[in-house]
Amino acid sequence: MSILIILCKRLVSMFLFMFVGAVLHKRNYISEEGSKSLGNLLIRLSLPCVILKAFQVERSPERIQALLLSIVFSMLLLSAAILISRIFFVNDPIGHFAAAFSNPGFFGIPLIYAVLNDEAVFYVAPFIACLNILQWTYGTAVLTEKKLKIEWKNIVLSPFMIAFLLGLTLFLAEIDLPEILDVVIENSANMNTPLAMLVSGVYMAKVDFRAMLTSRKLYAVTVVRLLVNAAVAGLILSLLPGSRYTLKMCLFIAAACPVGSNVAVYAQLHGRDYVYAVETVVLSTFISVVTLPLTVYVIQYVYG
Repeated sequence: MSILIILCKRLVSMFLFMFVGAVLHKRNYISEEGSKSLGNLLIRLSLPCVILKAFQVERSPERIQALLLSIVFSMLLLSAAILISRIFFVNDPIGHFAAAFSNPGFFGIPLIYAVLNDEAVFYVAPFIACLNILQWTYGTAVLTEKKLKIEWKNIVLSPFMIAFLLGLTLFLAEIDLPEILDVVIENSANMNTPLAMLVSGVYMAKVDFRAMLTSRKLYAVTVVRLLVNAAVAGLILSLLPGSRYTLKMCLFIAAACPVGSNVAVYAQLHGRDYVYAVETVVLSTFISVVTLPLTVYVIQYVYG
């Protein structure tokens, strides 16, 4: 089946989950507090289990080399996205944050599952870990407009880093988890897409669509996030040595995803314009239904 059709089907199914989340919120079946609880479940259980599951593969010299390359190129991609965002959104902290950071955990992983395979998520785990570190440090500095302050204890103890470091240890030591624990992790990981889309649906229910669809500022953020960053990511990943098709595609999908929903979480946390932050997530997510399949379709032939 064509990669374009696979992506479109997957995106439509994800949007149906979003619609369900919006309806449930509108009818008060998912309250504001309930949405936060779902978000916590997603961040503290489901997504860490996705990362842990990704590392449950056989160790080999090729995979170790690919993992190191993934770490290096994840930092290059994220650094480029931050630089691009900084150029375009000098006096717009939320626009800067939104355009710089994609949504690889909630949005990218389900697409990687659909287009490639379960084991391919192994290659995107470093990208997710690096992105969350940068959001926690650089992203916070951008939103608060204060000097960058790195608190290593908080970074190391974050759910994503614990999962990444534990998964990496299990992978390098070639330790297989007990079957019963493996089942728990797999089932928790499988909740990632439904939970993420339900939470996104709650965000969607808060948006004034007429105002959102007529905002030039929002379209600027969306174009930079979905098209400019995707083009630059494609160029950077072409520098990867050898063919490494799966690694390139994983990192490209992660880099080309819409605005990460964490921009809304961080905006609310630091007293910024929460509605504007939510709108960047919703509009970029809607438009990615067109841009993401097309950019992935093109890039597969460039790398193919």
